Amino acid sequence: MADERSGEAQRLPAALVRWFSELTYQGLFATDRDLRVIVWNRWMEIHSERPASEVVGRQLTELYPDLCSRGLDQYYRDALTGHIGVVSHGLHRYVLRLPPTNRDLGVNEMPQSGRIGPLSDGDAVIGTVTVVEDVSDRLASDAALRRQIGVQQMARVAAEKALRAKDEFLSTVSHEIRNPLNAVLGWTRILIDRKEVEPDVLARALRVIDRNAAAQVRMIDDLLDVARIASGKLRLEMQTVDLLAVTLAAVDVVGPSAIARGIELRTRLDPKTPAVLGDPQRLQQIIWNLLSNAVKFTDAGGGVEVSVAPLGKAARLVVRDTGHGISPEFLPFVFERFRQSDASSARRHGGLGLGLALVRELVELHGGTVHADSAGQGQGATFTIDLPSARSAQVGRNRGDTPTRIATEAPSLAGLRLLIVENEADSRELLAVTLTRCGAQVTTASSCDEALDALRRAAAAKSLPHVMLSDLGMPKADGFDLIRKVRALAPEQGGRIPAVAVTGYVDLEDGQRALEAGFLSHVAKPIDPIAIAVEVARAARAADERTE
Repeated sequence: MADERSGEAQRLPAALVRWFSELTYQGLFATDRDLRVIVWNRWMEIHSERPASEVVGRQLTELYPDLCSRGLDQYYRDALTGHIGVVSHGLHRYVLRLPPTNRDLGVNEMPQSGRIGPLSDGDAVIGTVTVVEDVSDRLASDAALRRQIGVQQMARVAAEKALRAKDEFLSTVSHEIRNPLNAVLGWTRILIDRKEVEPDVLARALRVIDRNAAAQVRMIDDLLDVARIASGKLRLEMQTVDLLAVTLAAVDVVGPSAIARGIELRTRLDPKTPAVLGDPQRLQQIIWNLLSNAVKFTDAGGGVEVSVAPLGKAARLVVRDTGHGISPEFLPFVFERFRQSDASSARRHGGLGLGLALVRELVELHGGTVHADSAGQGQGATFTIDLPSARSAQVGRNRGDTPTRIATEAPSLAGLRLLIVENEADSRELLAVTLTRCGAQVTTASSCDEALDALRRAAAAKSLPHVMLSDLGMPKADGFDLIRKVRALAPEQGGRIPAVAVTGYVDLEDGQRALEAGFLSHVAKPIDPIAIAVEVARAARAADERTE
């Protein structure tokens, strides 16, 4: 504090001046009526880096010339008339030097709030007093609060967007499932209501029912695959795969659809293409999805071509069509889940928007890449997949070997006794008819207790079933309960009977649980007649090999 003080300062009690001067938790300075500084406390000395000895006696406008240009001098004129004013976040924002501890606030100077008021000796206003507060923490809290509010707003917008996407997706799912279901139910009722059905009408009805039921199965499989991938539960059965054979198998499946639509489906397969390491069923699913997508978006008279060729040490598969193409705006999103270039109710083509998303995710699970190209709408589209080749040490067969083919007809089950356990009457009857037509002798049960009674009767008659098929999802006691009780029986009572689990729950954990519980294999509904017959024959052979 300077030794010489103006008359106004001398009129203040010494104790008050000393308290003003030594105040350190906030800034305080006082002026006389001519705005000459009479008090400059320690806080102001520290944060302005101007000692009181250099400040006291000088005019405030001389120390800070921009006071007038910023209009702050009006606050001081008001104070001299007895009014109190407040300047928020910046009375000395441009004049005080910012301490290093506040540099993370992102401003050039310390943010402050100043309160300017009259300085009175009790009888008259003798000057002004200014209290300066560092509001760095307050502003930081405000900024953090604004950021939090911003995050919450973004989260709300994202949630609303996700909710709209979910509603659109559920609407699409409902539409896509109801369409084939309508055809199935409609033709089924026609067949039921008519006493006599012309052969051509019957054949047409069966084709429509088969085609639309298969479409529903594909949609459900796609949804389940997406869920498995999202949860990390999709497992690949990796082996050396002949990509040419897998491609031909996919072409065999899509070919009839292309012919029916008047689309030419061509193949260009290079025999020098190296084998790849992958899951043959998933690779066929990838190619089938691309081919069916190309056929779907190509008009009659157009063409679809699939080519497979070596690419260095990799294999490249390309599906090219002359169809509707992809707009530049939609091209970046073509592999996203549930995204469709036209999601309106008036769109020409159905589907859930999952096929290409599954292609990308399955390709990436195989260590490959996929990308799409199109010159625009009406210019066709090209999808290119690159897959790493299998190392020669991993090749398990010669390239000239005949690839494994999917069974095309059911094996004979003549001489086999089967026990079918299924609580749903329609499913039970379907399984019984299917396997009886393959030559098996079938006994059915609708519950766990009925199945155990059937086994007791068979054991007493010394005619135990060769294979048991059981649904997993049954009321009261399910298939897991049944297999545990069966495995607790003595061998002569059926305790070692090979069992196949049949279920509409196709989660991989259910399949693993079924194997751990004692089932030999796990088959998902809807049941393919050939596939279930093959599974039964395999179970019977496994039992024979075990007894040899």
